[in-house]
Amino acid sequence: MDQEAAKQEIMNFLESKKGTKTKFYFNDFTKLFPDMKSREVKKLLTSLVQEEKLVFWSSGSTTMYGMKDAGKTSEG
Repeated sequence: MDQEAAKQEIMNFLESKKGTKTKFYFNDFTKLFPDMKSREVKKLLTSLVQEEKLVFWSSGSTTMYGMKDAGKTSEG
């Protein structure tokens, strides 16, 4: 799977969960790509954050990922 297709898979996953859950743990995304190494998944997520499609959210003890403008974020 190429990088753009993997990013689209992540966005599709987040869209499918819209309305029920807005923040996801890193491990939620590694389950989408069982054949990928964790580091590769992390790079995909970081790339989506840099593209401003996703945002980091931290409770202080854990970091989660969510779609920009969905749920509570550090900007909101």
